Amino acid sequence: MNKGREMLFRFKTTLPPLCKCSVIAGMKESSEPNLAPPGSGLPKLELMAARVIFGWRLRTGTRAAFNEVFRRERRNVLELAGGLDENSGAKRVLIKRIRGVEDSSRYWSVFMTLDHLQIVQSQVAMVICQLLKGVIPQGKASTAKVKPRPGATIASVKEFDASCDQLLAAVAEPSNLQTEATYEHPWFGELNAEGWHALAALHLGIHRRQIEQILKGL
Repeated sequence: MNKGREMLFRFKTTLPPLCKCSVIAGMKESSEPNLAPPGSGLPKLELMAARVIFGWRLRTGTRAAFNEVFRRERRNVLELAGGLDENSGAKRVLIKRIRGVEDSSRYWSVFMTLDHLQIVQSQVAMVICQLLKGVIPQGKASTAKVKPRPGATIASVKEFDASCDQLLAAVAEPSNLQTEATYEHPWFGELNAEGWHALAALHLGIHRRQIEQILKGL
């Protein structure tokens, strides 16, 4: 009898503690990573470096050069996204933060990244057109307001492509993009039409690198 009790005690003590590994019935463990809120910006030193680099490119670049970079990055992005189906393109992947990307943007899918790009590029095209007319756009630019839809679909590929055409059309005809009117960017301050055009090319390259990292995680 004592031997039986001893065996039962040994059996009980080898069981894992259920309270530490079980999930309460009816609840699911959250798969959402704990990221900084949208609009939190970049680390201070990184932002300072980005301002210096962007300022130098703006001073030394030309409209033709910025257009060439933009077109090249557009081709690269479309090539990267071209082979994705509805499921793989919509799969969100947590990546290591790359330079120029907020922490809140590390858990996107390829389609979400394209959705973000089409939102930004459409708005930049609108800003450029208004500045060329001497009109300062209403409202305040915010990185938190241009985050993508979590449920972005394969339609974002065509929407991205159309936004590229929209931006290139905005800068195609004006003889001079160095407008007196400016509009403030949350990271780079007051920019004229030329500044917003240059920023669009830089922005597209950053998110092309983001897409490359997402694809590695699929």
